[in-house]
Amino acid sequence: MKARVTVTLKTGVLDPQGKAIEGALKSLGVDGVGSVRQGKVFDIELAAGDKAAAETALKDACEKLLANTVIENYRIEI
Repeated sequence: MKARVTVTLKTGVLDPQGKAIEGALKSLGVDGVGSVRQGKVFDIELAAGDKAAAETALKDACEKLLANTVIENYRIEI
């Protein structure tokens, strides 16, 4: 079973890397860029055949390692 975990900064948390990317895009002439928020994507292959068990395992992984839940949100897609 394949899963994707997307981790992003919570609204209101300063994103200096996103600001740097935003500035770089504008300096390269990319028009219409309002703002940029940077995040992380994890593509994970699971041995579990049960979707509920896989979601539980991934939530545990996010809470313990993949995301800093104080400043980041995460989304799990299976």
